[in-house]
Amino acid sequence: MAVLSIVPNLPARDPVGLAEFYRQVLGLTVDFEMGWIAFLGAPATARARLQLAAEGGSGTELPAISVLVDDLDAALAALRATGAEPVYGPVTEPWGIRRFYLRDPEGNLVNVAHHTEGGDD
Repeated sequence: MAVLSIVPNLPARDPVGLAEFYRQVLGLTVDFEMGWIAFLGAPATARARLQLAAEGGSGTELPAISVLVDDLDAALAALRATGAEPVYGPVTEPWGIRRFYLRDPEGNLVNVAHHTEGGDD
């Protein structure tokens, strides 16, 4: 299994409005938004992503970070090998990802995801 990206999630009561703020101030682009979450990107010369969200999707708590992997089953097996179980999922979400949440030893909520529909980040 390879990690493909790690994305921070900033809590926001109004993710779309906060995305507009970051667009105006930092020139980030709004790559995608679904009301409860907005994905921000940087110009093609920079590799930066920032997500602003009111929740984690499907009514879940907002995770501190999202980790995109190339093999979700391998990540799930590695989690279970530690004796831990996911706190959400695994589940295939309607927006085209398969994911699970875990709590790290410090209690941080982590979203581990894999794109099911051709996306790569």
